[in-house]
Amino acid sequence: MLRETIQATGHPNVTARHRTTFEITKEGHLTPQGDCIIAVSADRGLTDFSENFRNALKKADAVLEIRMECCGIEEKIIARGHPGLSCTNHEEMVVRKSSFICGRTLAINADKSSCDLDRDFVKKLSQGNPLFVELMIKNNEKAL
Repeated sequence: MLRETIQATGHPNVTARHRTTFEITKEGHLTPQGDCIIAVSADRGLTDFSENFRNALKKADAVLEIRMECCGIEEKIIARGHPGLSCTNHEEMVVRKSSFICGRTLAINADKSSCDLDRDFVKKLSQGNPLFVELMIKNNEKAL
């Protein structure tokens, strides 16, 4: 199992209302239009992950478990990797419910988007609290 971690921060404009994605960004600002963005000022982006991690994410059987924690509230999302992932964006990491892929895409076919996140979790993020994220790649769904 390969593992990466991210630390980011919530923001007063976090609404988490997007129905198909959620995003974490290294950018330090967020406008009210960014309804998929759940955290800013991330300490890492896609290109900061190890080459082994990025390569494993590109395998057809890659399953990504995303564990997020803010103020003691935890969220768990299961998504998939794909051979078409490039992981080339330096600033933004997007997890999608769909199978759409671009340079910003971390994972696809997720079981949650930002609107599915616990509203208490979202409230804590909108108060500017820290977000801790753990990404774990498993190459077979039975391992979950």
